[in-house]
Amino acid sequence: MKTADPIDPVVRPRVLSHGTLEVYDLSATRRFYEEFLGLEVARHSSGAMVTRCGPSSHVVCIQSGDKLHPVTVMNHWGLDVESREAVDAAHAAALAHKDRYGIRNVRGTQFQHGVYSFYLEDLDHNWWEIQYYEGDETEDMFDFGDRFAPDGTPL
Repeated sequence: MKTADPIDPVVRPRVLSHGTLEVYDLSATRRFYEEFLGLEVARHSSGAMVTRCGPSSHVVCIQSGDKLHPVTVMNHWGLDVESREAVDAAHAAALAHKDRYGIRNVRGTQFQHGVYSFYLEDLDHNWWEIQYYEGDETEDMFDFGDRFAPDGTPL
């Protein structure tokens, strides 16, 4: 497998620290994130909060109200769980608690792109993929290396 030539970047980050997403109402979203998704949340301002799962990065949640811009399933956040059974249990819970947490859409479980998962659309139109992958997906994706050139042609 051919790898890309070394690059001398302008920015030399030490970690991908954060991203952002929009929410309608911080209080309702916080309840969903803590009680359903099991994420850690901290409200750091009147119009924003942060959430995380693990110590290396966080997501800033901005309260946008009616100015929120819904996204599609192609813009989703992935949460890894311990097993296929945990995916199935989360799927059943998502269906059972749709009304309680304002979950808009729960897609069926499936095996695709090497993971067993399902997608759900939350109360803020943000999409989540609850998945099980045997191994460390992030490490494996980079260990696999480039399979396509920058122009999209196979290597």
